[in-house]
Amino acid sequence: MTIRDTLLLDRGYQPLKVIPWQRALVLDLVGKVETVTTHEWSVHTIDRQFPVPAVVRLLRPIRHRPPFVRFSRENVYLRDGYQCQYCGDHLPARDLTLDHVVPRCEGGVTSWTNVVAACGPCNRRKGRDLPDEAGMPLLSTPRRPRWLAPRILGLSDAQMPVTWRDWLH
Repeated sequence: MTIRDTLLLDRGYQPLKVIPWQRALVLDLVGKVETVTTHEWSVHTIDRQFPVPAVVRLLRPIRHRPPFVRFSRENVYLRDGYQCQYCGDHLPARDLTLDHVVPRCEGGVTSWTNVVAACGPCNRRKGRDLPDEAGMPLLSTPRRPRWLAPRILGLSDAQMPVTWRDWLH
């Protein structure tokens, strides 16, 4: 993903994903999307100039989102807001770990309802205990999410194109 990419919105102006600017330009030219905002630069041909879309909106409705979200480390971090579920610190992904609420040695499984994001010190402190036994209550009950916002990760607010900020915050 680069700042030259394009943010794709659904018909209701909800962010779907990031697509290459070339694909966005073709979708605009064939009438499948409308351009909401453009980048400050454009593409030139021999006789024409095309503004490059920064944010586009689909003109037709899309099928419903899948009824489930795939379980993954990144999706657990997204669900928990990159926040340790024991101490509440907000941390980057590299400083977070996955913690089994009911430890695997006690029969706990790796699932949405048994895994939370935790910082390294909290995860080590809890160890093989249940949260209550360790005196470390959870900030929120882990649940299977129905939907997660599209991942526009890897870009800090300073790196994110200004034209995207209204749609992602």
